[in-house]
Formats: sequence, structure tokens, C-alpha cells
Amino acid sequence: MEHAIHPFSELFAQLGLPDDHASIQQFIATHSPLPDGMRLEEAPFWTPAQAQLLREERLDDADWAMVVDRLNVALHGRPD
Repeated sequence: MEHAIHPFSELFAQLGLPDDHASIQQFIATHSPLPDGMRLEEAPFWTPAQAQLLREERLDDADWAMVVDRLNVALHGRPD
């Protein structure tokens, strides 16, 4: 079975966040870098529902896992 490929913006929409390019870049710049030992879903800026969605998608290795991993990498990096 093939996994669907979701655009980065769709993850932001699923999280209830603005999903245009400028808003995504601003979100990452505002919230990065996360501490090295912090899991993405443990970041203090998520609502409980957002954290649960991220946790479930990562643990289930669901269609969204690759996009969640991409967000994880972006938020653990240094903003431009």
C-alpha cells in the first residue's frame, strides 16, 4: 500500500494553524529551535489536541509521519 504524500501546508491546516507559506515560515522562526531532548509534541506552544495529533501520527507511522518529521526537523533547527 502506498502512503499519501501530504504537503507541509496540509499539516498546518490539520493543526488548525494558518497554512500559507509566510505564516508557516513565521511559525517556525518564532518557535525554533526546540531543545535537543524535547519531542515535537512536548513543545509548550501546542494545544493538547495538537500535541495528541502529532504524537498519534508519529507513533502510528501514519500517512502524516513524514510531514510531522519534517516539522520536527524544522523546529529543532536554527531559524534563518
